[in-house]
Amino acid sequence: MAEEKPLHIFINKTQYSTIFCTPKDFKELAVGHLLSEGVIKSVNEIEAVAVKGDVCQIKLKPTLNLANRLKLARQSSRIILSACGGPYRSEALKRLRKIESTFKVKAEIVQNCVNSLNRMAETFRKTGGVHVAAVYKADGALVAFAEDVGRHNAVDKVVGKCALKKMDFSQCFLALSGRLTGDIVLKAAKVGIPAVASIAAALDSGIEIARKANLTLIGFVRGKSMNVYNAPERIIS
Repeated sequence: MAEEKPLHIFINKTQYSTIFCTPKDFKELAVGHLLSEGVIKSVNEIEAVAVKGDVCQIKLKPTLNLANRLKLARQSSRIILSACGGPYRSEALKRLRKIESTFKVKAEIVQNCVNSLNRMAETFRKTGGVHVAAVYKADGALVAFAEDVGRHNAVDKVVGKCALKKMDFSQCFLALSGRLTGDIVLKAAKVGIPAVASIAAALDSGIEIARKANLTLIGFVRGKSMNVYNAPERIIS
C-alpha cells in the first residue's frame, strides 16, 4: 500500500504548514514547496535545514523579511492534503512574471521522457497509489525524479532536488503523471521552468496560467502523439 504521513514544516521555529505526503525526501519536499509557493526565491536564502522524524526545521537568513514574503505567497491552507494542492489566488496571477528562456526541446525527447515515467515508477508499480514527477534537460538527461501520493508533492520534491543541486530551471522541463491543473502549472512558473508535459490532460486553469506565464504546456503525451496547448515554439518537431 502507498503510505501517507504528515510532514510538519517550521520556518524560523514557527510552524508554517503540515503536508500529507509519501514519507520520503522530506528535505527536498520542504525546500521545493517554499520555492514553488514563493516564500523563498532561491536556496541561497536558506541558512539551515534539519529533518527529525516528521518535522522539518528551516532557518532562513536574517536579512530576509519573512512576514512580507508570507503575505505575497499563496496561503490557501496551512494543512495541505495529498488529494489536492489547494486553489491558487487571483492575486498570484497579477504578480506572475512571464518566463524568458532560450529553451527548446525536440518533440521526440519529450515523448520519450514522459513515456519513461512509468518504467521508473517503482512505487506506482507496487501500489498504483502514487503520482510521478521528473525534471529533464533538453537532451533528455534526467535531473530529478520523485513519487508521492500527492501530484503537487511530487512536483515540489523534484523542484527541491533541482534547487539543492543548483540547477538552472530555465534550461529544463518538468514531466509528470498527473493532470495539468492551475496549481501545478503555477508551481512550475514560479521557479521559471519553461515547459511542462504530462501523460494526463490539461485543465483550463492550467492553460490560463501557462498563457500568462509564457510557459509551454503539453498534455496527453502518449506514444508518439501529444497536445501542445501553449508556446509551441519551444518544441522542435
